[in-house]
Amino acid sequence: MALGFGSTADKPTDSDSNDAKKPDDFQDAEKQASIDAERRGSRVGGVNRRDMTSDDEASISVGKQIELEAGNAIQYRTCSWPKTAALLFSEYICLAIMSFPWSYSVLGLVPGLILTVVVAALVLYTSLTCWEFCMRHPEIRDVCDLGQMIFYNHKAAFWFTAVMFILNNTFIQGLHCLVGAKYLNTITGHSVCTVGFSAIVALISWVCSLPRTFNTLAKAATFSALFTFISVMLATIFAGIEDHPTGYPDQGEPIVLAIPAAGTGFVMGMNAFMNISYTFIGQITLPSFIAEMKEPRDFPKALWAVTIAEVFVFSLVGAIVYAYTGTQYNTAPAFGSLGNETYLKVSFSFMIPTIIFLGVLYASVSARFIFFRFFSGSKHMSSHTVVGWVSWAGILACLWFLAFIIAEVIPFFSDLLSLMSALFDSFFGFIFWGVAYFRMRQNDYGRTYFKTRGIRGWLGFLFNVWLCMVGVLFLTGGTYATVQSIIDGYKADNFGGAFSCDNNGF
Repeated sequence: MALGFGSTADKPTDSDSNDAKKPDDFQDAEKQASIDAERRGSRVGGVNRRDMTSDDEASISVGKQIELEAGNAIQYRTCSWPKTAALLFSEYICLAIMSFPWSYSVLGLVPGLILTVVVAALVLYTSLTCWEFCMRHPEIRDVCDLGQMIFYNHKAAFWFTAVMFILNNTFIQGLHCLVGAKYLNTITGHSVCTVGFSAIVALISWVCSLPRTFNTLAKAATFSALFTFISVMLATIFAGIEDHPTGYPDQGEPIVLAIPAAGTGFVMGMNAFMNISYTFIGQITLPSFIAEMKEPRDFPKALWAVTIAEVFVFSLVGAIVYAYTGTQYNTAPAFGSLGNETYLKVSFSFMIPTIIFLGVLYASVSARFIFFRFFSGSKHMSSHTVVGWVSWAGILACLWFLAFIIAEVIPFFSDLLSLMSALFDSFFGFIFWGVAYFRMRQNDYGRTYFKTRGIRGWLGFLFNVWLCMVGVLFLTGGTYATVQSIIDGYKADNFGGAFSCDNNGF
């Protein structure tokens, strides 16, 4: 495939003469893309880069992937950037927004708003780092491939990332089983045992997880994000127009603080910060989304759109609901702060699509990881076979069963968000992307890049070292704070027991 740069690497080779031979599945396309990228020298830690930009290289490799899977019944490189934006909106405009009022009540309004903007900027930066790495390696299918590459291609890094990846996604599925049961208990007045409601949510979610491409799921994602936006806007409006929040006047008039209350401890403060961080941090899914884009170079358009929307929606909802419910009457999620039962049920009901869909999205990402490894190089990936569909459905069933178990064993919302943030966001939100930056700049400019690039090199190096340290803080201090909060909650009898029939509704 001649590209006009005069390099022998750009001249037709024997492998190019076989371009017209289309393999039966996406895996063969990925292997071919990997060979092409290696030959052009764009890979981290590989041969030196040539005159091409990584954008040019990725476009050629992605184009080859699309060409090679053109005759397949199931095609993966089909997502446009607006559809990818819909997936991102459904991931970020979610139920966890309703934890912001509680976080602001702990941190104070001013620090809470500042941290919201700071975390959004950090996530935007690290997401662009993730995208840049994926552009250099268009054969990446998920964050597990990426984890292996940035840690010097060690297989142990792949398996470590894979375990964290599956656990993170399954915990999120479990969170949505928990909240689904909370919703059903709230609406029906606890007409069924809570364990039964969790099982019903898991079953419905399993059925909705069956589509096999993100292109198909993007249609449901748009619907989910829209209804979530309506839900949080209604809750915000209702908080403002109702006479009093739930529980009033037991603790006096609502108190709104600009700074944290005197005596706010590390455990409470760290949990509130991690609740904010958890809502923003979603880079774990980005490599999977980029792997199914027709034009991955357009990914930043989707990323900027969702980041701007996040900052406005999260800040407004958090600040306004907190302003009307005060420090004393806040719950997580904040629907429980609404004193009017009709307002509570109406606003919470619009959250149904995201309660189902976001769990579906993470289940689909996990299922892809498992399915692609089991059926690599087989017709079951690219064709509608009985074995393929039964296996896909079976993998999803196992994932939703594990999610149901998690929902019953860890039956609390706010601390579960913090626990996931501490254990998983430490790596997938911060550490991975600092290391990815080091690897790319070292490949581009040599081992002493931070010296040879002048002030820009030093600033980039020091900033990404700090980024990794933030991840370490999450992993150590965050885990301690969350575990201590859970222990305190059990001592105060704030949680129901495991596999309990007790009503967890508002």
